[in-house]
Amino acid sequence: MIRLAQRIQPLQTNVFADMDGAKAAAIASGQSLIDLSLGSTDLYPPAAAIATLHKALDDPETYSYTLFHSTHFFRAACARWYERKFGLAVDAETEVLTLIGSQEGTAHLPLALMDPGSIALLTDPGYPSYVGGVYLAGGEIHSMPLVADRNFLPNFDDIPARVCDRARLMVLSYPNNPTTAVAPPNFWQQAVHFCQAHNIALIHDFPYVDMALDGPPPTSVLTVDREKSVSVELFSMSKSFHMGGFRVGFAIGNAEIVRALRQVKAAIDFNQYRGILRAAAAVLDNPGDVVETSREIYRERRDRSTAALAAIGWSIPTPSMGMYLWAPLPPRYPGNSMRFCLDLVKTTGVALAPGRGFGEMGEGYIRFALMHEMEILEKAIGKISEFLQQYARG
Repeated sequence: MIRLAQRIQPLQTNVFADMDGAKAAAIASGQSLIDLSLGSTDLYPPAAAIATLHKALDDPETYSYTLFHSTHFFRAACARWYERKFGLAVDAETEVLTLIGSQEGTAHLPLALMDPGSIALLTDPGYPSYVGGVYLAGGEIHSMPLVADRNFLPNFDDIPARVCDRARLMVLSYPNNPTTAVAPPNFWQQAVHFCQAHNIALIHDFPYVDMALDGPPPTSVLTVDREKSVSVELFSMSKSFHMGGFRVGFAIGNAEIVRALRQVKAAIDFNQYRGILRAAAAVLDNPGDVVETSREIYRERRDRSTAALAAIGWSIPTPSMGMYLWAPLPPRYPGNSMRFCLDLVKTTGVALAPGRGFGEMGEGYIRFALMHEMEILEKAIGKISEFLQQYARG
């Protein structure tokens, strides 16, 4: 028998793989699947992205490998976009790095920052790739619980001094997936001061930068850590611009951390097809009204979905972040989040994401991804109502 690396042992269990199997079984049994379990937008990329990509296909210059220096045009577009949005200058050469989606950054940064036995400070619940990257680097995890009583913000005072001594990075993400929380500016001041005091790299996964629907725009940690002393921010073209399949993201921040991540990338991969980077740069330079139009769509989906769920007896706090609902398990259901999602998809064909898939503290919650037009969302809620009525009848 082939001996496998011990480092992959913690990756054997995956709630979403179990849900994928359950969705396939529901389809095989004749159910019509309505998949609200994945954060994959149903909206279209900007026309400029598609037109630029078409044009690039006729340019032989785009057919070769895309190494670091040939991405300068894209990194420059990222820097211009960031400065327009947040008013802070960025050096495209030393403080920006092309990524294959922001997930690559969270998965590979532990390899650049951690030694075996060092600690990563991760939120619970949190996005699964955060955990996987740390385990692959041989690191350990100290969980920072996110609870409703604290508005799903971690309490840095709860982190023991012995943990701080071994901690090498902290990963935060606001607007938050899955809890939908948005962090106020004073929270970021606390986070930066904590990481500066303990010499910890602060990684802000920021793919939902444009998905806050109410109140002021979300805070960029770099506008608090203006010297970029400990902070790196990860962005994605997937959410704001509906370019998930293009697999384009970028890191901006501390030059030393960016350089270390670049060294990891150089050992693992080249960059995307140059035509894809041209398409992304075109959108960053001329985003048009795609962001505001998207927000209007998600605002309507959020408001109408929460109202429809309340009408069937499942009251959910209205989130400030627009792509998801983070719903406590309905009171009429006696099981856990995984059991609820498995029963629901088997019975109705409606697939949701169990909170337990995002960590132990996610238990007791269900995540809805509002990734379909309202007619489909209302149909799904009607099926959920029938499902809950069956349980109510015993």
